[in-house]
Formats: sequence, structure tokens, C-alpha cells
Amino acid sequence: MAATNINRVVMTGNLTKDPELRSLPSGTSVCEFRLGCNTRGKEGDEWVDQPNYFNVKVYGPHGENCAQWLHKGRPVAIDGKLKWREWEAQDGTKRQAIDIIADNVQFLGSRDGTEGDGTDYVQEYGPVPVGATAAAAQDDGEDIPF
Repeated sequence: MAATNINRVVMTGNLTKDPELRSLPSGTSVCEFRLGCNTRGKEGDEWVDQPNYFNVKVYGPHGENCAQWLHKGRPVAIDGKLKWREWEAQDGTKRQAIDIIADNVQFLGSRDGTEGDGTDYVQEYGPVPVGATAAAAQDDGEDIPF
């Protein structure tokens, strides 16, 4: 039996520019943005943040929501897969890139950067269920009979 391959990416970071929304010839919407994510590394005797940048694509209605609500600097958590692509540039050279195709994008922080939006809850306990508020998700569940 052949081994099963796994292609999964989960990360958090901040948008490095405003997202761009476009439509494919099929009519499907695609939102593209660049995600900055730091890695800690040692330079000499000091630990420093080393930035990494990733191209992210989100398709369909979820991509339309990203284009509407995200902006440069906004923190997000993404879950998706890697996709490699290759093309020929106008000067005839072959180019390559690896994109993250996001299946889920969790908006972190508030739209205007203010506090009190449930971000602490998301960081400590995980994403808030779709359609719920952070306050509702913090219910201790004492009414649950099991």
C-alpha cells in the first residue's frame, strides 16, 4: 500500500498589504494577500525575529469576505495547503512560486485595532464558532448535563 501524503499549513501572521480581489474567467472570486510571519533565530549571541512572507489565495465567498474585512497589518490565522506553480516570464526565464491556498481564514484582532474584541479568548481557547460571539463562546457550560 502506498503512503498517504499530507499537504497542510497552519500559521498566524499579519497582512503586509491590503488584499486584492479578482474574478477568474469561470466567475469564481479569488482574494490574494501576503502574510508576514516571524521566526525566532539567533544572530550572534542575540535572539531576533526573522521575517518570512507567504502569498495566500482564498477562493469563493470566503475570499470575498477576506477582501471586504481584511487590511494591511490585520492579524489572521490560516489553515490550508501549499501549491507549487511555474510559468515563463516575458523575458523567457522560467519562474516558480509556492502559494498557500487557504481553506479557512480566522480574523484575529479587531477591524480598527482596538482591544476587547475576544482576541484573548481566541489565542487561549481557539477559534470562536461561526456565528457566535466571543462572549457567548466563553460560557462555562454549567447547563450542559454531561
